[in-house]
Parts: sequence; structure tokens; C-alpha cells
Amino acid sequence: MNDNRIAWRSFNKGVWCDDINVSNFIKMNYTAYNGDSSFLEGPTERTKKEMERVHELLIAENEKGGVLNVDTSKVITILSHPAGYVVDKDTDIIVGLQTDEPLKRGVSPFAGIRSSVKACNAYGYEMSDKIKDEFTYRTTHNTGVFRAYTETMKKARHAGILTGLPDAYARGRIIGDYRRIALYGMDFLIEKKKYDKDKLGEKEFLDDETIHLLEDLAKQIEFMYQLKELALLYGYDISKPAANAFEAIQWLYFGYLGAVKEQNGAANSIGRIAEFMDIYIERDIKEDTLTEQKAQELIDDLVIKLRLVRHLRTPEYNDLFAGDPVWVTLALAGVTNEGKHMVSKTSYRVLNTLYNLGSSAEPNITVLWSERLPENFKKFCAKVSIDTDSIQYENDDLMRRMYGDDYAIACCVSAMKMGKQMQFFGARCNLAKILLMTLNGGKDEIAGDQIAPEGVVFGDEVLDFDKVYTEYKNYLKWLAKLYVNTMNIIHYMHDKYAYERLMMSLHDTDVERLMAFGVSGFSVAVDSLSAIKYAKVYPVRDERGLITDFEIKGNFPKYGNDDDRVDLIGKDLIEYFYRELCKTPAYRGAKHTLSILTITSNVMYGRKTGSTPDGRKAGEPFAPGANPMHGRDAEGALASLNSVAKLDYACCRDGISNTFSITPDALGKSEDDRIEHLVAMLDGYFLQDAHHLNVNVLNREKLVAAMNDPTLYPSLTIRVSGYAVNFNKLTRDKQEEVIARTFHHAM
Repeated sequence: MNDNRIAWRSFNKGVWCDDINVSNFIKMNYTAYNGDSSFLEGPTERTKKEMERVHELLIAENEKGGVLNVDTSKVITILSHPAGYVVDKDTDIIVGLQTDEPLKRGVSPFAGIRSSVKACNAYGYEMSDKIKDEFTYRTTHNTGVFRAYTETMKKARHAGILTGLPDAYARGRIIGDYRRIALYGMDFLIEKKKYDKDKLGEKEFLDDETIHLLEDLAKQIEFMYQLKELALLYGYDISKPAANAFEAIQWLYFGYLGAVKEQNGAANSIGRIAEFMDIYIERDIKEDTLTEQKAQELIDDLVIKLRLVRHLRTPEYNDLFAGDPVWVTLALAGVTNEGKHMVSKTSYRVLNTLYNLGSSAEPNITVLWSERLPENFKKFCAKVSIDTDSIQYENDDLMRRMYGDDYAIACCVSAMKMGKQMQFFGARCNLAKILLMTLNGGKDEIAGDQIAPEGVVFGDEVLDFDKVYTEYKNYLKWLAKLYVNTMNIIHYMHDKYAYERLMMSLHDTDVERLMAFGVSGFSVAVDSLSAIKYAKVYPVRDERGLITDFEIKGNFPKYGNDDDRVDLIGKDLIEYFYRELCKTPAYRGAKHTLSILTITSNVMYGRKTGSTPDGRKAGEPFAPGANPMHGRDAEGALASLNSVAKLDYACCRDGISNTFSITPDALGKSEDDRIEHLVAMLDGYFLQDAHHLNVNVLNREKLVAAMNDPTLYPSLTIRVSGYAVNFNKLTRDKQEEVIARTFHHAM
């Protein structure tokens, strides 16, 4: 590379100079910051005016039912639309929109034409005949999947045993390493991909996987060239490395923009970019070409663009993932393998956008927490949480052991190495419903259909724990095999018909694949097993002879109170199911991972599930993620956290989501006390090898008031289950479920 002397001036050299190694570049050049937040700047007048425009657009979007506009005339691609701006090209700093107007959504029918038509119709739009005609003769991902599904897979999906599968929409959860564009320029990255393709083609024997990869690389290279053309639409040449902070941020944003134009994935995260951007910002400040005010303005403007990302979704999708999230997850801080913290001034600048621009669900800011983070930063994070309820925390000391120090978070809580790992996303199975199926010999307790193989049908006597648990595990074994094979079909077809060409071009060619499985109804299943073991549970049958309700006599320990009698049942259940998943090979040699994560679909999962042996009635929502059921964690905040911390991340590497709500007075009487107590709580929780924590500091009464009158708190943001959402964007049933959750009034 001949043009790097200017772009790389004053950078410390390392192995990154000769090969793609962004991690080494960051370690060699970032500046760890130990100070406080006093250096931060407020919004500039330009930023204020731009946010006024954004607020006008958001109000108009809400008034139109959540979708401001849809371009139904063409399929959205990297180059489908001319340049678009929030205000105009002279006012925007970081430029680039998915379409030609802010908040106008594009049609992306590659995952499924019927889903796209339905999404348009749901908001009063009609897809053009041109698109319909084109896709009449094109096989989409959705078509391929349902061709290959077995009847059992279809039944399990319909009944809600396997739910939220990405079989009708783009899979998401792939993080392109957009930093590479800024550091190396597109020409170098393209040449590296061409070299990899040539070397691969020289193999003596081209097996199925090699041929598959050769085609993948050809697609990647094609879309890398298209990304260069996208940047040229806005007047920028990204063929060479970025020469300053503005270019570094703009270049990596072009990569992200290209990705979200090409794919409407369930979660297109932006990765771990703050410390990378900080290197360029600090150099420019030292060279006196950038002020702190202008540095903050750059970050503010980037975040404005990230807040405007939109995809066109079906009502069914919104039922699963409420609040119109896109999960532009942005990870901050953490520690290097050598023990040096990675807090930079730009870590603060990103958090400061929640003050400069107002609280918001996007980007999904995730702090990688470590006991080694400087106290000033910990306190600032706690203050931001208390003020905005807009950030989440994940245990860097835990994840770093498995992913090294250059990983990021996809979607809600899922870690993967930047540019070196990708994920096949796969929603969840319903543990509570499988327990009911166990009691009914493989039949669905609602429809009465025989879905799983016929098994023991339990009588009317008191349920015996050992017998129930043995049969339950047999059905979980059946479910695990079905789940893996269902996922294998989905991702085979997605690679075939809706491959993420640009995002995958910003990964190593020899990428490691993860396949993410998930469970819902965890605490319901655990409490149900506890009730069967420690109380007396009698089945109640309906006129069909199916067990559809239960009579419970006596008390039983409930998950969420730091009681090993029940907590260890949950630990054993998850570890058993994970081992069973691993017995069935995954597509393209992917490694199995598992999550306890429901997003907001805990409401929908509950709706599809009958009454359970823990006393929960048919149709009632589940708890979110790994949370205890609403109101059952009665021993205080710390006991609830301790129960969740007992779950083993080693078998739940896709994430253990815990959404935690506490009243301000429970944290402390003064702001300083609340900050101090929240920091101590996070330190203590993560020292137990706990994985994740959403933090809400608010009173239930505020949510009730906001539900009854949305104008009271129009920008109220809360953490729900691995992500944040504008409370007013939730449907009424989702709002009521959030309000019903435990709000801790004591530590």
C-alpha cells in the first residue's frame, strides 16, 4: 500500500501494518482515559437544529402508526437510491441514509415476498407489480425453507414449541468489522479477498464446502465494489485509508450503511468502534485540527444516523420483537488481555449522546464491565443508567476468557470476535410448553395435536418429580434434535437465497461459525418442576382427557430468591439441554451456543402456552429472559441477582439476559448514594461470573402514567430484555407485562 504514509502518520506500527489486524492497531495506539466526565461538551447549535428536524420526523412517524413512508417502487439494495440527507448535504456531517429520505423504509423481499407484501399492506401501502412479478419467478429464502421443512417441524412451529425462527425474515446477528474500511481502505480489502479466492481455487480437491466458499467470496467481492460506488454517491472515495477522524467515522459508517441497505436482518449491530474512533480523534486534537466540541459533534451526528435506521416488518415480527428495534448494538470499554482497561474519552462521548440528543433505544449501548474499569467511568455509567435507563452491562471479565479482547455484542447480549466469528441466529424453543407436552404424552395442550412421539400419559394422582423429570428430559432430547435440524435447513436456505455479501466481506475468509439456540419459559419451567418436587401438584383434565390445569397444595421454593433447592434445578435443566443440542451437528460446522433470552416475545410465548404446574394460568406472559417470574423474587434485589448468577455461561454463550428494575429510593436517598450503590451492585454481580444486566431505575407509577397518557413522557426509554425501547412504542399488552414485572423496593 503506497498511500498510507499520510493516513497512518504518527501511529505506532505493529503487525497491523502488514496484514488485517484491527485489534493490534487499537492496542498499539489507543489512549486509556482515567479522568472524569468534566471534559465533555454539550450539543452544538447545528446538532440542536438537526435534532429538531429528527424530532419532527419521529412525531410524524408516530402519528402515521409507526411507519412514516415506504418506497414500494423498487427493491432496496446498496445502490438502489440516490443520496439522502436528514437536512441537506451542507448541514449533515456524517452522511448516508438507507433510502433517499429519512425514515423512509425500503422493500427487501429476498427473505420472503409474501412477508414483504404483508408488511406493506399492514401500513396501508401496496407493493408495486414490478417487484411482485420479478419475485414470482425467484426463489426466496422463505420459499426454500418451507419446501424443506418436515411436517413435524411445521407442527412444532405452529404450536409455539419452536417460535421466532428466522424462516421468514433475514437472520441478522452478523457484525461486519466496519473498522477495516477506515484503517485499510476498500482497495486493499478487495485485493485480500481476491487473493484468498485464488488460493482457495488452487486446492487439489474442491469439495462441497470449498465450492460454497468460492461462490461466497465472489459475491463478497462484487458487493465490496458496490460499497465504493455508494460512497461516491455522497462524494467520498473510500478506496484508500481514512486520513482523519471525520473520514474514519464516515468510512466505517458507510460500511454499516451498506450492510443495513443490503440486509434487513433481525439485528445489525455496529460492533466495538469507540476506541477505534478515539485514536483518530485524539490524533486530530493533538494536531490542532479538531476541538473537543467538534469531536463530540462527530459522535453526535453518527448516533443521529444510527437512530434513524429502519426496516419494514410484518405485524407477526413486531409481535415477537416489540417496539420496532433494530439493535444497532455498540459495545464500549472492557479490558485487554494484558490487563489494561479500554476506556477512552470516546467511551464517554458515546454515553454523552444520551444527554446531548436525549435518551433513546438506539444505538443499543452496551458497557463491557470489568472490575478493572476506572472508578470515574463506572460512576458515570451508573449516573447515565439512573438518568436514562438506556444502557446495559455485560461481564467483560467473563467473556474475555472465551472471546479475547476484540469481541463485540450482536443483537442483545451475544458475543462474537470482531471479523472472525459470525452467527447463525435461531430464536427460541418453549421449555414450559414442552413440560406440558411431557405430561400429555407428546400432545399439544391447546390444540390437542400429537406433535412429539407418544410417551407416558400421567394419571390423576400427585405428580412424581423423578418420573416427570425423567420423561421431560426424554422430550427435551427429542426437541434438541428437531431444533438443530430445523436451524440447519433455515441457514442452508439463507446462505443460498439471501446471503449477507457485504457484511461477510468484512470478516476473515476462514470465519468461525456459531449457531445460536435459545430457550423461553425458563423460570416457568423451573418453578413448575420445583412445585412438583416440593408441593403436591394434581393434574386437572379437560373433556378431551388432556391435562390443562393443576391444583397445587402446599408451598414450594421459587426461582429468584437465592434458594439452591430451586436454582440448581434450573442450572441442571439448562446444562442438560445444551448437551443434547451439541449431539446433533450444525450446518457448516457451526459451534452450538445457547441463550436464555426472550426479547419481548415472552408475552407471545405465554399466549401460546397453557396453564403450568407453578400456578401460572393459560395465556399469561412468561418472565423475560432468565428473570424470575413477576413478583416471585420476594427476598430483595441481591437475592434475585444471586439466583440468576448461578447459571453457567459456559453452556449459555449466546447470553443469559437479566432485566432488573429497582426504584430510585431503594438504591439510595441521594444521587451520590444511588451511583455508589449501583456500581457496587454491578461489581458484586459480575464477580459471581454473572453475564448480563439491564438496569431500570424508576417507579412503576411512572410507567402506568405513561401508558395512560403517552404525551406525559414522549421519549421514555426502558430496558426490556437485552435491548432498550421507547415505552410508548410498545403495544398495550407489552406495556402491561412490563408494568407487572418486579420492581425491587429493597436491596
